[in-house]
Amino acid sequence: MREFDLVIIGTGSGNSIPGPEFDDWNIAIIEKGVFGGTCLNVGCIPSKMFIYTADVALAVREAGRFDLGATLDSVDWPAIVKRVFGRIDPIAEGGERYRVEECPNITVFKGEARFVDHKVLEVNGERVTGRHIVLGAGARPFIPPVPGLDRVDYHTSDTIMRLPELPERLLILGGGYIANELGHVFDALGSQVTMVNRGPRLLRAEDDDISHRFTEAVSRRFDLRMGCGMRSAWQDEDGVHLLIGHEGRDEVVSGDVMLVATGRTPNGDLLNLEATGVRHDRGRVIVDDCQRTSVEGIWAFGDLSNDFQLKHLANYEVRVLRHNLLHPEDMRHVDCSFTPHAVFAHPQIASVGYTERAAVHARIPHMTAIQEYSGTAYGWAMQDTEGFVKVIADPGTRRLLGAHIMGAHAPSLIQQLIQGMAYGRTVDEMATGMMYIHPALSEVIENALLQF
Repeated sequence: MREFDLVIIGTGSGNSIPGPEFDDWNIAIIEKGVFGGTCLNVGCIPSKMFIYTADVALAVREAGRFDLGATLDSVDWPAIVKRVFGRIDPIAEGGERYRVEECPNITVFKGEARFVDHKVLEVNGERVTGRHIVLGAGARPFIPPVPGLDRVDYHTSDTIMRLPELPERLLILGGGYIANELGHVFDALGSQVTMVNRGPRLLRAEDDDISHRFTEAVSRRFDLRMGCGMRSAWQDEDGVHLLIGHEGRDEVVSGDVMLVATGRTPNGDLLNLEATGVRHDRGRVIVDDCQRTSVEGIWAFGDLSNDFQLKHLANYEVRVLRHNLLHPEDMRHVDCSFTPHAVFAHPQIASVGYTERAAVHARIPHMTAIQEYSGTAYGWAMQDTEGFVKVIADPGTRRLLGAHIMGAHAPSLIQQLIQGMAYGRTVDEMATGMMYIHPALSEVIENALLQF
């Protein structure tokens, strides 16, 4: 059995742990797939490269709103795929090559790791152990138990961005952020999108005002089938098909390609955690705010252990974990109080803190304000009819409890509110303690805060 100072499972954010400070540590890195993890290879980065392309295409298609005569004459899907992955694949390959060839204190294992004894892992038939073991094995697409689905050549977010051709009809199962981001891509580039969702609205985890208005906006682009039971799936020469229960009757929806985007499940169930005593909840590894598991010397982070499954949170957790590995006498703690997220669909969504629903459920005193994009000068320039900002504040402390934005540049606009919340500013300080550029879109934030 080979012994190491540090064993890291997964090469997403975990690959950033070994730096010069670890040069005297004997380190093993284990990766069963492609170097770089979900974000680089099948998640955040390639999807946003496709999404920006879709945004440009949609802007061309909607040019008539601005009295411009423009048409989208063609979409070269294979060229788009080649451009996106022609940039990403070399990064993954280079990252692996660097660890293998230029890091003498690091041994790279390519294969799937599972615990076989206390703090003992097996990979490719070889057993390894470590003084410290960091679990960063991430998550995988969740596949719902629909009869017949296992016999359908469906795609997930892991594979659909490498399709050889743009499908004429895309059938999407799911209504969360992955379904809506990729639905936007394919709709904007010319596919007919049918979306089947179990719930009555899309993005149901968002604030209710966001979820309702987003669903209304998307219904003007996609063929939405909401509140559906999924009876069975099959495939034939005419495509892929799904029998659904919808509005009291059964009906069939079809596509040339099916995307299953019904969430992601943590990979803890693949690690045989019971063999080493690490506590978990249906595969989600349980950690404290220092990223320690229930077993001394075993740590976890990211999609494997937190509820958010966000790259920026995984990076933050790794910074804390990395410090704690090096400085056990001065442990740092993760604070997820102001964890933001965004949905890069169309319209875009960004959110941080409490939703109004959550504040009501927790019986937290609160007040709300909504400001439409169309109430600002830049909103007029954009001819915007959908975008808005919703802010939720504590009437006593006058500090923000939550902020939710739907519309253009939402992930960028919300950053000033995240910063204000993180540094404990009141809504009055955020609204009047600085100047807002006129007539920038950021005035929609100012006007929302001024309502308090």
